[in-house]
Amino acid sequence: MTSPATASDLVLMLLADARLPVAGHTQSAGLEPAVADGLRDVPGYIRTRLHTVTRVDAASAVVALHRLRQGMALDEVETAWAARTPSAAMRRTSRGQGKALLRLARRLWPDAAVIGTVASLDAPSRPLVLAACAAVTGLAPRSLARLVGYDDVQTVGSAALKLLPLDPADVACWVYDALPDVEAMADAVAALLDPHEIPAAGAPQLEAWAEAHARTTRRLFSA
Repeated sequence: MTSPATASDLVLMLLADARLPVAGHTQSAGLEPAVADGLRDVPGYIRTRLHTVTRVDAASAVVALHRLRQGMALDEVETAWAARTPSAAMRRTSRGQGKALLRLARRLWPDAAVIGTVASLDAPSRPLVLAACAAVTGLAPRSLARLVGYDDVQTVGSAALKLLPLDPADVACWVYDALPDVEAMADAVAALLDPHEIPAAGAPQLEAWAEAHARTTRRLFSA
């Protein structure tokens, strides 16, 4: 019989799998407009996201997980996340991904009350849906934060291979080199309990690229 810890580890692998049908392959995590504007330092871009928008997402997911386990409302978490995500394009993208992930979660755990709680919200963001998945499967807050960080790094890396002439081995090395930053980010947010504790780590240039990309008619990725 599989132990709960092992089961949680395997669920973490499942949720981090780029092959999941949750629209991840349509995303570049904002890399496409950045490359179009001349960016070539992909490792630097990865680090910047981990310290800003990804940190906000991970912290929001961790706080939402705490609230779900305590039977508390999630409205304040969603409001705090939205206030720290000033780009309307980035909010739309996250909520679109949240909708896709929620559809999958309802198939995987149709009777889970926490999934129903998040589904009752009006267009919940992806961090809140990930928190519900973590609540169902017993993921620890630090594991959830790692998942958010790792997924973002892998999204950028896979998009980079489609946007730039790169050696896949180099991209794998970039992802590997980013893992300590993912771990540090997870450590920084894992103990957060209140929406007011979610960091307000803005990234104006990333937000500007996201807004420009939303108005582009010829593009490879939706965001």
